[in-house]
Amino acid sequence: MTNSPMIPVTLIPGDGIGPEIISATLEILEAIKAPFQWDKQLAGMAGVDSSGDPLPQATLDSIHKTGLVLKGPLTTPVGKGFRSINVTLRKEFGLYANVRPTRTLIPGGRFENVDIVLVRENLEGFYAAMEHYIPVDDDPKAIATCAGYTSRKECRRIVKYAFDYAVEHNRKKVTLVHKANILKELCGLFLEEGRKVAKEYEGKIACEERIVDACAMELVLKPETYDVIVTTNLFGDILSDLTSGLIGGLGMPPGANIGEKAAMFEAVHGSAPDIAGKNCANPLAVLRASAMMLEHVNRADLAKRIETAIEKVVVHDKVRTKDLGGNATTSDITAAIKQAII
Repeated sequence: MTNSPMIPVTLIPGDGIGPEIISATLEILEAIKAPFQWDKQLAGMAGVDSSGDPLPQATLDSIHKTGLVLKGPLTTPVGKGFRSINVTLRKEFGLYANVRPTRTLIPGGRFENVDIVLVRENLEGFYAAMEHYIPVDDDPKAIATCAGYTSRKECRRIVKYAFDYAVEHNRKKVTLVHKANILKELCGLFLEEGRKVAKEYEGKIACEERIVDACAMELVLKPETYDVIVTTNLFGDILSDLTSGLIGGLGMPPGANIGEKAAMFEAVHGSAPDIAGKNCANPLAVLRASAMMLEHVNRADLAKRIETAIEKVVVHDKVRTKDLGGNATTSDITAAIKQAII
């Protein structure tokens, strides 16, 4: 495996703390000789500062060539005319599956046995909605409407992805999360297709169904009963942050956006400009995202080395950044993981 060909990857350092945590991640990837060849590109405020565009054409061209992205957190400029960069990337490259694993790492928290993978449909729902105002009398914005949609094709594709993920990663159960009791057609189609897919995996993967509000309640009461969750775009966005909170916040879980021709791996937290340049940011989320990227390119051996080193440093040696209850700097935790990994 040492002579593996180099794999081109578009590298987007991002905004705020992004360049710091990406730099830390690159140090560790270099230490394990990860087979990546980086094409550094800009986006977010860095793209605006460089070219006046939060998503420059050069960045899009690079992703079209590599089909693989490691991305730090981005800041979408405030104001009309600037769409969410993440939403634009997902649509441009058909990144239909958002995958967010959340697993208890540091013991002694509110929950000890969280090990949940949330799979969220990324392209449809209310985030792809047509919105407009309806005037009434002299109020031009008297009523706001939003027409979200789901398609049979995407409902089937996302549920099948979740079941395939469960098989590949030796998971036991997939939970279909919906609101079909109220949104009988919008969510009913998702549930209908989900049930069809579940039948194809009978005897391999168990399946259960939960209404989204009941799921949210159960997640904060007994999260250990959940394994893989698959749901639609809006519900997935909310529940993925909820599951992150179960293990201590957004500084820990990685995220992946998977399509048929491209994949993007990222920290799911924000750019935190208030702590940028202070050498105190937690790099674990983007580092673990890079481990997911290694798995994606069939280098699970290297991904395991990263995860094992993280556990040794954070759990056993208790080298932790401030957000994890410690006083280690970004440089401290990076150096400790490099030492543990070698």
